[in-house]
Amino acid sequence: MKIKPLADRVVIKLVEEEETTKGGLILTGTAKEKPQVAEVLAVGPGGNVDGKEVEMIVKVGDKVLTSKYAGTEVKVDGEECTIVRQSDILAIVE
Repeated sequence: MKIKPLADRVVIKLVEEEETTKGGLILTGTAKEKPQVAEVLAVGPGGNVDGKEVEMIVKVGDKVLTSKYAGTEVKVDGEECTIVRQSDILAIVE
């Protein structure tokens, strides 16, 4: 199944953080923070959203920083993805 987001929405997949700290400590699942870096999988067309014209700035393949608890988590073909509005994306990581 393929997801095609509508309006100013973006489908992202969170990038897994390393399992160990710089000091070599292994982190358990509860000790890890929710990652904020994600890869863009699909981008909506933008257009007129809530009476304002929205131009999509992000593109597929970009690495982005998002708000910690932004978006809606969905599972597609066994993969965890999140659908967020472009305004929930804080920055593009270069």
